[in-house]
Amino acid sequence: SCVNLAEAFADSASKHGAETAVFWGERKFSYAEIASLSGRIAGALQNRFAIHPGDRVGLWLKNCPEFVPSVFGILQTGAVVVPINNFLKPDEVGYILNDAGIDVLITDAELSVHEATLRGLRGTLKLLHIEEIASLPPTAIVPPSHRAEHDLAILIYTSGTTGHPKGAMLSHANLLHNVASCRQVLEATSYDRFVVMLPLFHSYMMCVGLLLPLLSGGAMILVKSLHPLKNLFHEIFTHRGTILPAIPQFYRGLVHATLPPNCPLRI
Repeated sequence: SCVNLAEAFADSASKHGAETAVFWGERKFSYAEIASLSGRIAGALQNRFAIHPGDRVGLWLKNCPEFVPSVFGILQTGAVVVPINNFLKPDEVGYILNDAGIDVLITDAELSVHEATLRGLRGTLKLLHIEEIASLPPTAIVPPSHRAEHDLAILIYTSGTTGHPKGAMLSHANLLHNVASCRQVLEATSYDRFVVMLPLFHSYMMCVGLLLPLLSGGAMILVKSLHPLKNLFHEIFTHRGTILPAIPQFYRGLVHATLPPNCPLRI
């Protein structure tokens, strides 16, 4: 059995290579593609940025397909993923960069307009843009890191509603156990397609929307836009979503929505 998340994903990708891992509108990403992109990112982190096991790498992105290989690419190097709320202001991001000791931040062109401000807050900061991932050299596949199950995997910050945000330290074992218990309770299999509409930087979607489906051989349906609500239903029906993890106020809204017949959702 796998002791870390990088091994667990490599194992899943080797079994489900040709199958779809991520749906994004019309675009589909197979497990093999996600694994290849993860390898490119891991290679860039090691070769260009000298990232070592245990280093913290920030991930400041909206929900997008590149979020997924960024997570596994960081884990592949043995580094720690620090997902950052994409709604935060630059000075709030700066606090997290300094608190976590982050020198490399994976982000996109839109958010990197704040680069100068962030560098002012953390002088050692370097950025890797997701727009360049496809043009990164395909690296010899970086073997999954030899991280032990008690090693830190993801450092996830609270919203900081009382004082400064605090980083919750989640080990590989924490997350693998969470995934295993969710899989058991939801009876999740490789046939399941998880509808992901909430932010992936949050611990809920990170675990239930990303790690659970991809370590179980299932798929993520990354919803491009929730407005109007019929967009969501269109994606659920088009891609045959089976599990919709959301929050109570959303489910309350669904009570009054007229759902088309033969909805594929089971949970």
